[in-house]
Amino acid sequence: MDIRKMITLILVVALGFGLAACRQEVPEAPVETPVEEPVVEPEPEPEPVEEPEPTGIPSPLSGIYAAEELVNGRIISVVFDNHPKAKWQSGLKDAELVYEFPVEGPYTRYLGLYLINSPDSLGPIRSARPYFVTMAWQFDSIFVHVGGSEQAKADVRTLRMAEIDGLTSSNKVFWRMSHKRAPNNMYSSMEVLRDVQEERGYRDTSEFEGFIFDMEDLPRTGENAEDILITYNDENNTRYIYDPDLQKYERYKEGARHVDESDESGLYADNIIIQENSMRVLDREGRLGISLEGQGEGKFITRGVVQDIKWVKDDRKAKIEYLNDNNEEIRLSPGTTWIQVVKPGTPITIE
Repeated sequence: MDIRKMITLILVVALGFGLAACRQEVPEAPVETPVEEPVVEPEPEPEPVEEPEPTGIPSPLSGIYAAEELVNGRIISVVFDNHPKAKWQSGLKDAELVYEFPVEGPYTRYLGLYLINSPDSLGPIRSARPYFVTMAWQFDSIFVHVGGSEQAKADVRTLRMAEIDGLTSSNKVFWRMSHKRAPNNMYSSMEVLRDVQEERGYRDTSEFEGFIFDMEDLPRTGENAEDILITYNDENNTRYIYDPDLQKYERYKEGARHVDESDESGLYADNIIIQENSMRVLDREGRLGISLEGQGEGKFITRGVVQDIKWVKDDRKAKIEYLNDNNEEIRLSPGTTWIQVVKPGTPITIE
């Protein structure tokens, strides 16, 4: 083969390879499949938690719901000793309403009122004064005490009150406890007192007009009241400190947390009423006359706020009314109420 034919053949072969290469398909770019975002379903709204409907009916002393037979029963009022040698008291935490009254010397005593609760231990129980008689009679209660001033005992007889007196009852009704000394160690129990009520044929119900309660728990208005100090004298003061989680006031006496002797649980108030009453010393023993009739100034404290009020009591038997600036009866928060009876000018700090 000559040289020209060889060159021609090489060119033909090269041209064929080139055409073949041109005929090869260029690979297509891969098609990207769009990635779908996952659909996030919104979390369902939580079902509202419905408060269980209260059972029974509200107590006229506290607004707390209880069995109808308890609420419609007879109130029992108990005079509690508050001498330093009497502390602490047993069963006071179960009272729905408590008054703290000055007595002779630097001391105060309590009047606890019971309707729906039945503490196993009550005491120390102490003697009566006429102003204890007045409040016990207002609520048509069975009055429990251990003796009293001559005027108090005369008033009980004149008013023909249902009473259970430790000086005229057996040691099955009142008994002295050995961990304290007389006279600061007289005790009883609600079960025993109810048995005496039945044995003596006292009425089963109390006839009185109760308090008004804010059952809807509406917002309260007023000045802040988270720390309340009431100074009866250099030896005796009462303090309340607000717990916003509980919406209650924890109670202190002479700087110590006030506890119940029965289980060392703290005492709390849902409502505090500070009530100013004129007072005077009656005798050489220092016994006081406290005027509970007429009208006077006061303060109402609940849910962390305070407002000025006035109280009105037309006569000894009449219901005492606590009125706001609009001359309307105040609405208490359901729960325990402590009423601090003080003389005008008593040092009171509210912060």
